[in-house]
Amino acid sequence: MSEERTRHHAEAVSAASCRAARDNAPRTALGGKVFSAERLLLARMMESLGNPPLDLVLWDGQAIASANSSPLAQVLIRDRGALLKLIANPELGFGEMYVAERIDVQGDLVDCLEAIYRSMRGAGHGQIAQKLLAPFNAPPRNTETRARRNIHHHYDIGNDFYKLWLDRDMVYTCAYFPDPAMALEQAQAAKLDYVCRKLRLAPGETVLETGCGWGALALHMGKHCGVTVKAYNISKEQIAFARARALAEGLEGRVEFIEDDYRNVDGEFDAFVSVGMLEHVGIDHYQSLGAVIDRSLKSGGRGLIHTIGRDRPSPMTPWIERNIFPGACPPSLSQMMQIFEPFGFSVLDVENLRLHYAKTLEHWLERYEANSGRVTQMFDAAFVRTWRLYLAGSLAAFRSGDMQLFQVCFNRSGHNDVPWTRQYLYAP
Repeated sequence: MSEERTRHHAEAVSAASCRAARDNAPRTALGGKVFSAERLLLARMMESLGNPPLDLVLWDGQAIASANSSPLAQVLIRDRGALLKLIANPELGFGEMYVAERIDVQGDLVDCLEAIYRSMRGAGHGQIAQKLLAPFNAPPRNTETRARRNIHHHYDIGNDFYKLWLDRDMVYTCAYFPDPAMALEQAQAAKLDYVCRKLRLAPGETVLETGCGWGALALHMGKHCGVTVKAYNISKEQIAFARARALAEGLEGRVEFIEDDYRNVDGEFDAFVSVGMLEHVGIDHYQSLGAVIDRSLKSGGRGLIHTIGRDRPSPMTPWIERNIFPGACPPSLSQMMQIFEPFGFSVLDVENLRLHYAKTLEHWLERYEANSGRVTQMFDAAFVRTWRLYLAGSLAAFRSGDMQLFQVCFNRSGHNDVPWTRQYLYAP
């Protein structure tokens, strides 16, 4: 039997045994009689989460179910210690115990997480828990040294890993799907075009990009818009990849990739763009970023910031902050205004592409799962489960509305060279 078939067989046996344990156990709806201390704790936790439509199955087969509707999935808690960690801090404990295989999910992981997010929001659990746990979960300030360490943690784990599930151009940000049936490669190319149209780039202009990833947008602007680009990034592997690609495509004279922090930007430019960096800046540093943009843009300059965001100020989920994106915090629109208001910038356009990011994550997760065996060979089983939970949780968060994707266009106050309508955004 092949390794893949053996794995699927083992999973099927495990699922069958869990279903048998669940079906043979007493099933008591929340609010009914509770037969053990563990059951009582679990019932109270489920109530605090808004009673998501899930079955919870303990290590001895005891089961507890939400009375609201038929369960979407079963959450298997394999030992008492895992249960206590889950109850003490659900937003951190679930992820830690899932990666350790002390908690598992039978059913669709994305649907399970989306149900939890929607129930938590309805119960107000997220806001209460974030306030109570904020002193313990708050990330430290992103100094230049800490920012480099944080970026290295996520982005310098190997380009070959990201090649397994990103598109050909290695674009690790929300794609744009004019047609939801588009392939990922088409949608990422459409996003690059869309950003360029929003910036209204003209041949001969200069562009500053901060946080350039593997260089796809900078190279696209240099190749298709006739502009000169300076692109900053502090990820060594990404910068090396981008420079090699610029050399191979004959764009090294038009696009310069600089391995340095955004705070050290030098020069004046016609346009500023940042796609997927603001999440890593830290709210406390937004005015510093605004000052960099202010000193870098010419009098008629304009800009665009593309970022994951939230409807209201709140920290990153602690498990994600600790294990995936240390130092990260997606902002609300009110927090983003700290970049613009102190420096006399006018916001011209705000668009929310939340469902486009959900669609992007569907593609990423499908490709990731198709290559999970190779990821295991590169790292280990815990790494596979960590990134599976990160991608599935992100997809659930965008589907449920817990996370947003903002594109904000701006220019200097009083500058009247702006489009009369929004038609320019959609013209090919």
